[in-house]
Amino acid sequence: MKAIILSAGQGSRLGHMVDDRPKCLIDFNGRSLLDRQLDTLEANGVPEAVVVAGFHDELVQAAIAARSGGPKVRTIYNPFYKVADNTGSLYLAREELAGDCLVWNGDTLVSNALMSRVVSNDRAGICVTIDRKESYDDDDMKVVEEGGLLKAIGKRLDLTSVNAESIGLLAFRGNGAGRFREAIDRAIRTPEGTTIWYLRVIHHLAQTSKVWTLDIEGEEWGEVDFPPDVDRARELTAGWDAAEKAAAA
Repeated sequence: MKAIILSAGQGSRLGHMVDDRPKCLIDFNGRSLLDRQLDTLEANGVPEAVVVAGFHDELVQAAIAARSGGPKVRTIYNPFYKVADNTGSLYLAREELAGDCLVWNGDTLVSNALMSRVVSNDRAGICVTIDRKESYDDDDMKVVEEGGLLKAIGKRLDLTSVNAESIGLLAFRGNGAGRFREAIDRAIRTPEGTTIWYLRVIHHLAQTSKVWTLDIEGEEWGEVDFPPDVDRARELTAGWDAAEKAAAA
């Protein structure tokens, strides 16, 4: 298995924190967001990662080169990160969409336990990792699922039907990556191709074929989009570090 990590954007909603570095290099208790993602992959036996970089890609490459151990990492440069959404990043990485793989948003932190559940889930095809909460806001990537199958995904879904949210981590097994690769290729050739999120492509696939969901309710994760998210993620990662240290004692 390998992971494709989408880290091309600047993360401008974080303000001055990303003036001179991409979001994935923000520090969380001594380790960058990207380092923590790669460490999580290592802890769960994922041997290979492909990082799609854009804004200050030279800093991303330097950070990867400074690492020791962990998965084997290579980068793909997305020169269109300012004008194309993440479907563009996946189009540039489309040859990597083969066999068993993960697609992981570069602004999402997950616990080792959560990643273990994703990696150990061997359902063939496409699987969207979801969580649940009492209510959903405008920025949530909302989901409608039924019986473990995805019915709809998007930010503008009717709230009366929404019953979950995507955490930005997808798994592909069997022919799933190939189906997704072909759909990405079709989507990027449409007039709006460079402006759409890849999860809209997943939404369209779910209308004509099975797309599974994996419910990880109760596991810990965090998305880093706005300044308050950084504080919450630092608290979260501090807790993970403390638990890991206690377990090693």
